[in-house]
Amino acid sequence: MKTNLSGRVALVNGASRGIGAAIAHGLADCGAKVILTSRKLESVEAVRDAIVDNGGDALARRCHAGELADIEALFAFIGDELGRLDILINNAGTNPYSGPAATLPPEAFEKTIDVNLKGPYYMMSHAVPLMIESGGGRIVNVASIAAINALPGQAVYSATKAGLVNLTKAFAKEYGRAGIRVNAICPGMVDTKLAEALIEDPSVQKWISRLPVSRAAQPADMVGGVLFLVSDEAAYTTGTTLVMDGGATLG
Repeated sequence: MKTNLSGRVALVNGASRGIGAAIAHGLADCGAKVILTSRKLESVEAVRDAIVDNGGDALARRCHAGELADIEALFAFIGDELGRLDILINNAGTNPYSGPAATLPPEAFEKTIDVNLKGPYYMMSHAVPLMIESGGGRIVNVASIAAINALPGQAVYSATKAGLVNLTKAFAKEYGRAGIRVNAICPGMVDTKLAEALIEDPSVQKWISRLPVSRAAQPADMVGGVLFLVSDEAAYTTGTTLVMDGGATLG
């Protein structure tokens, strides 16, 4: 049975490519009006055009997920122009450094915290009042299996994703009675631009071949789980983390 999101307004940040773009297409295919955001407007305009060409309803807005002023401006637009928000997908993320934990440059530390942790927090904080006015809402945070097992050379990235999982639980506890459900997904190795160099590493390819599902995921593989979490069928599901990793965390 196809998820019916007709009449719902959804915001997907980090929607210019990869997982975010795939989720945006999935939400639009189910009837939602989708607001697409990214640091560069032109990058989400292409995704918007593709959705509209496919018969969907989408808007493109510029928003740097690590800048509070941008987030405030985005939610002012949503409140003034659309008057409601039913679904928020926090997908924007960054990973500017790979290497020993003790030599992480301060600017890389700050950027990772700003985009991966502060950004989702402020997005959710601004979404909650609009969702309460709309009678409830659904939030899905895109974390990572790095939240479960810290990845080598990815100390702060892993810490931000673990923090995002705990933010998910905290918001679920605090706003469940207001009709807001908050969940997370933990993708494993997904074939995106962010993971491109890693996937090309022969040792990583060997590791992928040994997974129970012996391949890297495609962005489209993440869509079904998200659609379930924002659907009415998941009405009793909140504060949970859906691991979508091809079995990578099984050991």
